[in-house]
Amino acid sequence: MLKIDSHQHFWKFDPVRDSWIGDSMSVIQRDFMPDDLKPILDKHGIDGCISVQADQSEAETAFLLSLADRHDFIKGVVGWIDLRAPDAGKNIEQYLGVKKLKGFRHVLQGEADRALMLSPQFMNGIKMLKRHDFTYDILIFPDQLGYTFQFVKTFDGTKLVVDHIAKPDIKNRNIDKWEKGMRNIAQYPNVYCKVSGMITEADWYNWVLSDFKPYLDVIFEAFGPKRVMFGSDWPVCNVAGGYQQMLSIVKNYTSTLSADEQAGFWGQNAVEFYNLD
Repeated sequence: MLKIDSHQHFWKFDPVRDSWIGDSMSVIQRDFMPDDLKPILDKHGIDGCISVQADQSEAETAFLLSLADRHDFIKGVVGWIDLRAPDAGKNIEQYLGVKKLKGFRHVLQGEADRALMLSPQFMNGIKMLKRHDFTYDILIFPDQLGYTFQFVKTFDGTKLVVDHIAKPDIKNRNIDKWEKGMRNIAQYPNVYCKVSGMITEADWYNWVLSDFKPYLDVIFEAFGPKRVMFGSDWPVCNVAGGYQQMLSIVKNYTSTLSADEQAGFWGQNAVEFYNLD
């Protein structure tokens, strides 16, 4: 069975640029590069990964593509581009033919304007992505799910994926508003969901497997087994355990799925979504 980690990051740690990595996350205040990840993937039988931007710059996109060029196990890159720029279309076109660039992401969760995704400039940029068959990763917090519903309604046919199951407040067991929001956006067949990043939304030091089941029940029921994909969120997952711990949650939960459903979740859905070779 092919296994793809659909969501991980690389960086050369810069305390100014990477100020989101505060002292409470000191375990990841260092460089994380392909040579750090490859042994972990090999140990767990993961065949490849999608590397996702962590910094909002085109230099970040170039950095990730340079790593992907040198390491075959990096199967695709989700980069960053200024989707609000007047010349966004021209900027996107420069990446046509760059084989491993699969899509783009913006850190919407960190924006003061919680509805930024609905601005005319941003939506125009998303239209350009669809024109060239690039994907878009939606990184949000639950308070943005209402805006996300309006957003996905507008882009029928564009490949969209929600990162980290939209970061519900697992630590405090808040689920109702998040569940409603996720079920709303899951109605649209072009929207997928990454089962990733969950342990960082739980109690970092005291979570147990059962904490995640109610949230996973919602995701697998709402999106169905063909629109969910595994992602580790390495190295960020290290703040609440590590790769093994993230794997244990999803292995336990997906063990009751059929063989075809497991094959989809662990790899084939990511291959189809990101058009991987």
